[in-house]
Amino acid sequence: MAEAARARRGKGRADDHLFDRDLDHLPAEVRWREWMNRIEATIFAASEPVTRDTLARIVGKSCNIDLIIDDIREELRGRPYDLVAVAGGWKHLTRPAYADAIRTAVGASERTLDLSQSEVLVLLTIAYFQPITRAELSSFFGKEIGRDLIGNLRGFGLIASGPRSPTPGAPYTYVTTKAFLLQFGFDTLRDLPDIEKLEDAGLLSKEKLLAGDIMPAFFNDEVEDVGTNSDE
Repeated sequence: MAEAARARRGKGRADDHLFDRDLDHLPAEVRWREWMNRIEATIFAASEPVTRDTLARIVGKSCNIDLIIDDIREELRGRPYDLVAVAGGWKHLTRPAYADAIRTAVGASERTLDLSQSEVLVLLTIAYFQPITRAELSSFFGKEIGRDLIGNLRGFGLIASGPRSPTPGAPYTYVTTKAFLLQFGFDTLRDLPDIEKLEDAGLLSKEKLLAGDIMPAFFNDEVEDVGTNSDE
């Protein structure tokens, strides 16, 4: 069995070696078109966003992947779907204008993301200030953030446990996930609204927030229905 496994691994390496990435025998225009087709086909077939490293395996070293993506997107103008940078890679996504038509035709997905206003606020706070503990979240909102609310966000796959906090008791922190980026259409966390401007202006500070120096008034009104759970 071990010999068979080694043989399969060896065959895989040989096949990989024979795959022609550079296509030097083709005219430049034909080579570029083939690279475009390879990249679009790979992204179309993938269920998750395809990373740059993955795409680099199927094109030549001289290929500019960003320019390839630009050319593909240009050809998709006027189509009901686009090639979008999301969650650290690229993915085919239908355009928002056709959401109602899709829901009418095939119905909603089995697991619809239905977040309360409180859950959205907590989720965005985690996104901006991760890694952050539940106690820090409670300090921010001025009331306890319950395990049930955190459990709902985890159940949707939008957050996960991060590193343990260096504070007494070493509680777990929470961080957003790749599913969060995908759900909200962000490529990276740097795409969160105005985060760079707020940081540059010194307004976006976890330390100031937790010290109570920054507390937008509307948050106090919106978190009244935040679920609580007294169990620690």
